[in-house]
Amino acid sequence: MARGLWHHADFRRLWIGESVSQLGTAVTQLALPLVAILVLHASTFQIGALTAVEMSAFLLVGLPAGAWVDRMRFRAVLVVNDVVRAVALASVPLAYAFDALTVAQLFVVALVTSVSTVFFDVAYQSFLPQLVDRAELVDGNSKLQASESVSQIAGPALGGLLVAAFTAPYAILVDAVSFVWSAAWVAAIRHRPPKPARQPERHLGREIGEGLSFVVRNPLLRAITACTALCNFFAAISFGVFYVLLARTLHLSAAAIGAINAVSAIGGVLGSVLAVRIADRVGQGPAIWLSILVAVPCGFVLPFLHRDWTLGLLVLAQLVYWATSVVYNITQVSFRQAICPPRLLGRMNATIRFVVWGVMPVGGLLGGVLGSTIGVRETLFVAAVGLALPVLPLWFSPLRHMRELPSAPERTPTPSQPSRTRDHGMRTPATVV
Repeated sequence: MARGLWHHADFRRLWIGESVSQLGTAVTQLALPLVAILVLHASTFQIGALTAVEMSAFLLVGLPAGAWVDRMRFRAVLVVNDVVRAVALASVPLAYAFDALTVAQLFVVALVTSVSTVFFDVAYQSFLPQLVDRAELVDGNSKLQASESVSQIAGPALGGLLVAAFTAPYAILVDAVSFVWSAAWVAAIRHRPPKPARQPERHLGREIGEGLSFVVRNPLLRAITACTALCNFFAAISFGVFYVLLARTLHLSAAAIGAINAVSAIGGVLGSVLAVRIADRVGQGPAIWLSILVAVPCGFVLPFLHRDWTLGLLVLAQLVYWATSVVYNITQVSFRQAICPPRLLGRMNATIRFVVWGVMPVGGLLGGVLGSTIGVRETLFVAAVGLALPVLPLWFSPLRHMRELPSAPERTPTPSQPSRTRDHGMRTPATVV
C-alpha cells in the first residue's frame, strides 16, 4: 500500500504541493503573532482577538461552504484558494516596506486567509478519497500528516531565524510563496473527475441540511465532533495567550520560541508514523479516545512555566501532545472519509469543521479577555482544566469498545430518490479536524 501511494503520481503531486505549503504556514503561525507583538505592540486583548479572527471563517461560511464545494471540482477550489491566500499574505511585507502596516490590516489578512482556508480544507479532505482507494485513506492521511508534522518542526525554527534576520513581516513572505508553489503542483494533478451534475431543484438550505443530518444521525460522528470541539475550544483559549507568556512574561527570543515549537513538533512525526500501528494494536476506537486521554496532563505544564528546567518539561509535554493529537486526527479523519458517501464529502467535512473550528474564535477571544483580566498563567490553567473534558463524549460513546470502525460509505438516498425510512445511526456493528 505504502509503495503504491509513493508511486501514485497524482497523490505525489498533492503531497509535494501541500508539504511545502505547510512549511510556509508553520512560519506564519509564529511570525504573524510576533508581527502584532513585536512590531505593532498590540495589547494582550488584540492578540486574542487576532487569534479569534484567524479562526472565525468556519462560523461565518462553514456550513454553506460545504454545499458550495460539493457543487464544484475540488481541484479548482484548492488552486483558487491557494492563490487568494498568497496575495493576502504578501500584502503584509509590502505594507511594512512602505511603513503602512497596521493592526487593522493584520485583522483583514487573517479574515481573508481564514475564509480561503475554509474552502481549501473542505475541498482538500474531500479530494483525497477521489485520488486514492478508500482502503488507502489511512496511509494517505498518515503521509500527509507526517509532512505537516515535519513542517511544524522545520517551520517554527525557520520562522524564528527569518524573524531574527529579516523581521517578522518579511518572514511571512515565505508563506505567500509556498501557497503559489502549492497551487502549481495541485494544478498539475491529472485526475480530473467530472463536475458534479447540477440538480434541477437544488436548494442551498436543503443541501446544508443533508450534511447536518448525516453527522447528527451518526452516534460515532457526534462523539468525535463533540470531542474535537471541546479540544479546539480550550486549546484556542491557551493559544490566545501562549505567545504572550513566552515573548513578554519569559522574554524569550523569536529564535528560542521557534526552537521550542520545532523540537516539540517531533511528536507529530512520531504520531504520524505510529498511528496505523497503534490502531492495529489497541483497536481503532480505543486509539481515538486513548490518544485524547494521554494528552490531558500536558496542558498543566504551561501555567507553571519559567525560564528554568520547566522549559525542558514544556518540550516533552508538547511532544506528547502533538503525537497523541496526530494519532487522533489520522484515525478519526480517515474514518470520516471512509464512511461518508462521495456526494456528501464536502458537506460532512464542512458540518464537522463548522462546529470544531467554529468554537475556536470564541475560545481565542475568551483567552484574550481572561489574559487581560485574571492573568496569563491563570488563563492557561483554566485551559488545562478544560482540556480534560474532551475525553467524556468518547468514553460514553460506542467508540470505547469498538476495535474496528465501519469502513464502507453509509447508504444515503439521492435527491431524486428520497428515503421513506428513518435511519437512527450506523447499521454496521462494530471502529477530522
